Amino acid sequence: MTKKRIIYIAGLLLIIVIINVISGQLYKRFDLTQDKRYTLSEAAKQTLSDVNSPIIVDVFLEGDFPSEFRRLRDETRQILEEFSVANHQLKFDFINPFENEADRKRNIQQLAQRGMQPFQITVKENGKTSQEVVIPWALASYNEQTVIIPLIKNKIGASDQELVNGSIQNLEYAFAEGFKKLVTPKEKKIAVLRGNKQLADIYVADFLKTLGEHYYLAPFTLDSVASNPNKTLKDLQGFDLIISAKPMEPFTENEKYVLDQYTMNGGKSLWLTEAIIMDKDSLYRNSGKAVAIMKDLNLNDFFFKYGVRINPVMVNDMYSAPITLAIGEGSNAQFQPVQWQYSPLADNNPNHPITTNINPVRFDFASQIDTLKNSVEKTILLRSSNLTKLVGVPTEVDLDIVTQEPYIESYNNPNQTLAVLLEGEFTSVYKDRIKPFQINEDKTASVETKMIVIADGDVIKNEVFKNQPQELGFDRMTGRRFGNTEFLQNAVNYLLEDDGLINIRTKEIALQFLDPQKIQAEKSKWQIINIALPLVILSVFGFSFNYFRRKRYSK
Repeated sequence: MTKKRIIYIAGLLLIIVIINVISGQLYKRFDLTQDKRYTLSEAAKQTLSDVNSPIIVDVFLEGDFPSEFRRLRDETRQILEEFSVANHQLKFDFINPFENEADRKRNIQQLAQRGMQPFQITVKENGKTSQEVVIPWALASYNEQTVIIPLIKNKIGASDQELVNGSIQNLEYAFAEGFKKLVTPKEKKIAVLRGNKQLADIYVADFLKTLGEHYYLAPFTLDSVASNPNKTLKDLQGFDLIISAKPMEPFTENEKYVLDQYTMNGGKSLWLTEAIIMDKDSLYRNSGKAVAIMKDLNLNDFFFKYGVRINPVMVNDMYSAPITLAIGEGSNAQFQPVQWQYSPLADNNPNHPITTNINPVRFDFASQIDTLKNSVEKTILLRSSNLTKLVGVPTEVDLDIVTQEPYIESYNNPNQTLAVLLEGEFTSVYKDRIKPFQINEDKTASVETKMIVIADGDVIKNEVFKNQPQELGFDRMTGRRFGNTEFLQNAVNYLLEDDGLINIRTKEIALQFLDPQKIQAEKSKWQIINIALPLVILSVFGFSFNYFRRKRYSK
């Protein structure tokens, strides 16, 4: 080997080494997808920014699945790889709980006991239908703490393709929210108002349990206003947010003034209230009949000044959740779900992070909200459908209406507001009015703050079965799941300006799925194109090659 050639090879090796060193230092991943599905948002990366010990993620979505769920598994792996790049302390593994058929039942039972319920899917292949079970859950562990992370985002009435599409779109949020539970200490405090006959603890237990994973919670009564209003106000100002869940007893002027000054000092609030007295329990207790009447909580001027009015009417909507009734008599009676127009399923605002991509929210005997002109910015979050009518009170509500054909022409009050967000600088209810008591620093205008008003206290109310609170938004009799928990959780996050993760939900991912009906109809054609046609072309080429070869060399 010549000296010149040795120098050439040595130089080439040196260049290769230099390129490798530079590429190792300047490592970069490129997301070439149009919707940037593999690019984590800054909010998602922030959840792992302070992690300096291993986070272990076990994913149980592994096995022999239909194409849609293989797609979900692959997208889950991709998103975890992106999190792993953001922080190398993240380690993940995919586990097939059904790998050993003998342990199948035991594994399902153990996972279900930990809150990871199996998910049954319908598989249609070659014209045949079968049932399969998947475990669409992940388990994340960090410093002896664990959280379960759902990989499936349930959506009412969705096909498997739509279900998987929505779930893939939700993966980044699901993992980021799970990691935040593990690594971020609680900071903000929420006061759950008591003393005005709000819902008992057992009826708000499920949602408060969800909130307790991120925030400090404490009951707060306004009873001490009568004896020491200034101290009550000072104590209330120690909380970042107040929640009033379906109050049934009127507020006194002293209590309203404390709440007003809390708002003037920048306090956030979530109001779940209404202007009528009516609920399903009243119907069940009174042989299916009850009279809905107006309820005065002495809050009309309070909300009016801030820019909304809750009207004493009931929203009757053709797009509604069912009610389960016993149909038949005696031992022949059967429980069946029937449409119940007094349980509207609210249409969400797709342009706001609180309500983007959530299931319809179930209401029960909801009132209606008018928005009024003032300087406060108002955003309608939830509203009824196009087929809505308003029923004034007092009026009798009878369960027998489920047997009657609705008069569609009467549903002529479309899109009634059911929940509204207020943002900006609020004017005090007691500006230019005599104050109920004197405080040291009375304010007539607030700093920038936020408030959400929902025209139904039952939105936060979970069912109770055998004296145990059930999952909020889940109808045990029909198996349907509504968006109440997700909506309220997003509302609280937004009010507390903890909305970084909520914004991840607005990320749109366009997935293209194969049409199974078209596949079945054109199966033979594409088998011919992909299998037979290449063989024919290869045969023609081989025959032609041999023909011209013989013709050329036969001379």
